[in-house]
This record gives sequence, C-alpha cells and structure tokens, in this order.
Amino acid sequence: MARVSHFCLAPLPPTASSAPCLHLHGRIYFPPSSIRASSSSSSSSSFSSLKPKVVVTRERGKNGKLINALAKHGINCLELPLIQHTRGPDSDKLPSVLSTDTSFDWIVITSPEAGSVFLEAWKAAGSPNVNIGVVGAGTASIFNEVMQSSGQVLDISFTPSKATGKVLASELPKSENKTCTVLYPASAKASNEIEEGLSNRGFEVVRLNTYTTVPVDHVDQMVLKQALSCPVVAVASPSAVRAWVNLISESEQWNNSVACIGETTASAARRLGLKNVYFPVHPSLEGWVGSILEALEGTSTHDES
Repeated sequence: MARVSHFCLAPLPPTASSAPCLHLHGRIYFPPSSIRASSSSSSSSSFSSLKPKVVVTRERGKNGKLINALAKHGINCLELPLIQHTRGPDSDKLPSVLSTDTSFDWIVITSPEAGSVFLEAWKAAGSPNVNIGVVGAGTASIFNEVMQSSGQVLDISFTPSKATGKVLASELPKSENKTCTVLYPASAKASNEIEEGLSNRGFEVVRLNTYTTVPVDHVDQMVLKQALSCPVVAVASPSAVRAWVNLISESEQWNNSVACIGETTASAARRLGLKNVYFPVHPSLEGWVGSILEALEGTSTHDES
C-alpha cells in the first residue's frame, strides 16, 4: 500500500500528555492548547457491506476508477458530485497560442482537468512538438491514457520530486544561457504560486486561464443526508473541499474523515476547519485509495475508543 500521511486531531492515550497531537508526514507537532481534539463518531463498525462507506465527489462520469479500485477492497461508494468544470476566459486562446508560437521551453500542467483541456487544444493546433512538465503522477496519467488511445506521442519531460506547485516551480529545469519561457494553462481559481515561483527564478511565464470550477447546480438532499453518515468523503481539489464545507455548514456535528488526493487539497481542508484529513505522500490513484483505507481504519479506531 502507498505511504499515507494524515492530519488527524484525536485524543492521546491516557498514559500520554493530555494535549492533542498533529501527525504530519510521520513527524509529530503539538498544536495550541486552544485546539480541541475531535474524532469521527457518526459511523459504525456494524455497517453492512452493502452500505456506502465512502462518498466520491468528482464530476459525474469521472469517479469510475476510484469506485472500481475501492470495490476490490469490498468498499461501496456513494457518488455525490460537488463541482463541475466550465470554460475559462482564455480557453479559446490556447489552440492559437500553440499553433502560432511553439517556442515555449516548457508547458506546465498541474491538474488532470488542465491536462484534458490542454490535450484538446493541442490536437486542434495540429499536435505541435512541445516540452511538458506535470506536477505529479495523477496529472501524468491523463496524458498516458489519451496518448495510448490516440496512438500519438507526447513525452512528459519533467515531474518534480514532490507533487506540489511550489516544488515544481523550484525544480523546473532552466537554461542559464538564455531566457526560458513557460506556458501555464491553469484553472482561473488556481493561486499565483507557480508563476511567482518561476518568475522569481527568471522564467518568463504566460498564464492562460483555460477552465474554472463551480459548485454543482443542485444536490439531492436525500443523497446528501446519506453522504453525511458515511465515514469518509474523498475529495480531489480545493474547490471540492470548499463545496463540501458549504454543504455541511448547517450540520454542526459532522466530523468524519476526509481523504484527499494530495497535499494541496489536504492543506485546503485543514484551512477550512476539517479535522480528520488524510492524504498520500505521492499522489496517484493507488495513493488515494491508500489514504481512504487509512481514513476508514482511523474511523473504526475512533468508534471503538
């Protein structure tokens, strides 16, 4: 199983200090005493195998791989899409930029959706020869799938040592003999962390906001009620975390676990006040499944205590 890290505020055993501890990447931090310990309490280890234990929240039609992977572990899912992707203000510019100016030293892709939008524009531009850098394995998988199905070749030339925008910006290879240019097709809601990090290193960055994310138009209240009782909610982006927090704002007692696809999403969950937050050290489908299993195990531990 992939190595999993988690943020989890939970009571310590009676023999230890009464202060709660925060576990992060195998290291232990002690948060301020004003932070109270919390744990999952609404789930039950007596759930039948047919009752959903994990809420999957990607757009409808994009949850299949995760559902199938969890089914191999005997885990049933409840599908509750939280966000939907729409065209960004620069979506029409990308094909023309790729077809008229292929001199970018790098094209940086930092999410599966950004990869899908880019690949569509790349094909419309005549499949030019480009140099691709991706943030991690999850984003790389989108390229691998599309390339295999189409028979085309598009090599990924760079992946950072850690799947975060900050590390990508600090490690992207740069020629010292000339100005290096980067095309950054991104979500309109993405932070400026990557372009600022690259610019500080001397790169010239062209950012295009090719898509954005918005909450779904309607959430079935019966499905939401069922989702609130599931031990774990699986989220794949900060936007999905925000949408979930908005939905549960009226449910004061919800404190179950959140399994995030990676550290960036996990950090957003923590900032928004969620307590039992799990994520894989190396984002991938396997890593995400591992974090979900860890979250379920943690939930069972809380219930038995």
